[in-house]
Amino acid sequence: MGNLNDPAQAVAWLRSPEAIRARCHELLALGERDALPNFHVHFDAMPAAADYVAKVIRENYPTLEIPYHARWRHFAAGGIDRWGKLAAELKDVDQDEIARIRFDLCVTSVLLDAGAGPDWKYAEAETGQTIARSEGLAVASLHAFRSGLFSGDRAQPLRADAAGLCPIPPNAIEKAFQVTEKNPLVGVEGRAALMRNLGAALKARPDLFGRDARIGGLYDYLRRQAQDGKLPARTILSAVLDGFGPIWPSRMTMDGVNLGDVWRHRGIVSGDLTSGLVPFHKLSQWLTYSLVEIFEDAGIAITGLDDLTGLPEYRNGGLFLDLGVLSLRHEALGQFALPVEDEAVVEWRALTLALLDRIADRVRERLGKTKAEMPLARILEGGTWAAGRKIAREKRPDGGPPLRVVSDGTVF
Repeated sequence: MGNLNDPAQAVAWLRSPEAIRARCHELLALGERDALPNFHVHFDAMPAAADYVAKVIRENYPTLEIPYHARWRHFAAGGIDRWGKLAAELKDVDQDEIARIRFDLCVTSVLLDAGAGPDWKYAEAETGQTIARSEGLAVASLHAFRSGLFSGDRAQPLRADAAGLCPIPPNAIEKAFQVTEKNPLVGVEGRAALMRNLGAALKARPDLFGRDARIGGLYDYLRRQAQDGKLPARTILSAVLDGFGPIWPSRMTMDGVNLGDVWRHRGIVSGDLTSGLVPFHKLSQWLTYSLVEIFEDAGIAITGLDDLTGLPEYRNGGLFLDLGVLSLRHEALGQFALPVEDEAVVEWRALTLALLDRIADRVRERLGKTKAEMPLARILEGGTWAAGRKIAREKRPDGGPPLRVVSDGTVF
């Protein structure tokens, strides 16, 4: 853990999977004593919740061959393998350049993924499909990428670099995502700002992104970190947090370093610089899960995947609320939308992340799988995220989450 009164060491620890797990399980421990300010935890509801998740997994993946919870799933919305179609057009491109293109696409798409809101949809002209929520955002971002929106070189549209990202205005995002008064997208300005911030971050770190300040340069950097054809998952996460850390808006800083997806909760008392702080790094971890597939397809084995944590977002969190593992201490919390920094939201996210660790073991038992056979990244995809969406649709006509959170387009 190091000296957490030293700012550099404190920042490094807050960016580690160990810090994420430790702080979230610390709040879950308070929940076990019913000592949390916003939620009750009902462990007697966990067996039924695990049954529900296992049932959803068997329905979705009867052979139990589950892919990772990654952005690539969303590109196949409606049963159409859009990335596969694009990849087929790149048959004359070498493997490393394909990996760079995938990095460019994946990072921009994930960073544009924060909750769309209940009223937004994307109408795909090529297929006639109308797609909402994460899948719609994925398909829209893929088409934006194909059009060259993120490239500074018109001759090479399949790129995302500083030259293309730095000038992006909100109306470019509005056009790419078909935003109108009747088709509103939450956080348009926040998304555009995130893309501009991303461009600035690429320029600032040639050691990570290369002299051409391209997202795909991170693939080359990480490939050089592999030893004997193996790369630890935490090395990918560390590079993601280091390289993209400066892009997040209006967040806490420590010694001039933007902490990103880190928030305050009064239940965390540690007597050092990290006291009160709960790190999540949700988008960064989901991005890491998504990048893992690129390396594996390029022949590089990823180790320590379960060092990463579950994802504290409203589908996983909604699962535990809707199935009664969590309940609100004050019903008023469910009556209005909460800002993302609200302590109740921080608490909900922390409990979600810690409970994902707990439910994962139960789900594996029900499916007869080991941790190695079914890492958390597969349980998230086959199970908890899908189950959270399914139970939401059963309980609410719009399929929205049981708690509403005001998104700035950069967290959920």
